[in-house]
Amino acid sequence: MAEGIGAHIASDVMEVSSAGVAALGRVQSLTKLTLAKNGYPADELQSKPLEDVDLESADIIINMTGRPGLVVFQDASKVEDWEVEDPYGSDAGTYQRVFEDIEGRVVQLIDRVRRSGTGEFTARNIVERESGGEKGSRRR
Repeated sequence: MAEGIGAHIASDVMEVSSAGVAALGRVQSLTKLTLAKNGYPADELQSKPLEDVDLESADIIINMTGRPGLVVFQDASKVEDWEVEDPYGSDAGTYQRVFEDIEGRVVQLIDRVRRSGTGEFTARNIVERESGGEKGSRRR
């Protein structure tokens, strides 16, 4: 969902890609329906494994695995952990609730990107700026 939302409303400031540690090989029909119901195109979305994404070129990696970024990624300096419910196997109401959570987070991320200077947007720079210079501290 985050990829569909970000690609639709932030193409002016970011190139969005999504991958999973346990990719199913298909995007769930309720994911597509929920995105479409809320005005986001979902036809181009694909389920792909993390190995298919160039993490080295990423400025920021949003981790929604439920595990700390330090455990999942080799370079955790680019990682921002989001605790997001996984709606897989749930009903349409759950998908909508999760969509609203993710959409709000994506909108906030895009706002942070737009407010940052060109070339200054990295997870570490934004976290330090928002926390008043305290490394490793994050405000949510």
